[in-house]
Amino acid sequence: MPKISVDVPQELLDDLDDHVGDDGKFVNRSDAVRASLRKTLDVLDDIDARHGRLSDEHDVGDDA
Repeated sequence: MPKISVDVPQELLDDLDDHVGDDGKFVNRSDAVRASLRKTLDVLDDIDARHGRLSDEHDVGDDA
């Protein structure tokens, strides 16, 4: 799996950390970032599909 590096404001990192760990929804920061990225891209694909901007290579709503 490729790795990337991003700059994140401390306020976002603090909020992210509230959702990570034993009492959080995510196991680690990477898991949280991947889930958020997937969700954001799904939303953008839905918006693009509604506006007729989605290419044929994307299947909106396909969870396979």
